[in-house]
Amino acid sequence: MDLTKRQAEIVSRLADGMTAEEIAISLCRSVLTVRTQVKLACQRAGAKNTPHLVALAIRKGWIAPLALALMLADLHGHAMRTRQPVRTRQQIASTYRSARRDLGSVLA
Repeated sequence: MDLTKRQAEIVSRLADGMTAEEIAISLCRSVLTVRTQVKLACQRAGAKNTPHLVALAIRKGWIAPLALALMLADLHGHAMRTRQPVRTRQQIASTYRSARRDLGSVLA
């Protein structure tokens, strides 16, 4: 059975990582209303809990898995970035020596 428009919107926001309180604020509804809609969506979809509801929504095509992956990458962007290279002591020393040499030539 498909979800109502409101339930689908709430499930989509749950997949974005929003809490019930955040969803309630963004939709101008009470937290109790959001939690009731989640409970009703779980019953309609046959889900045991909220994570199971999100998984079923992805599996049934209510939420695109690629869009979810992009949302999670955006939420946890720091985990997806590559680490910046670390300068070695040798690189730091050579930079310091060349800077001193350049400074010496200016002062001479």
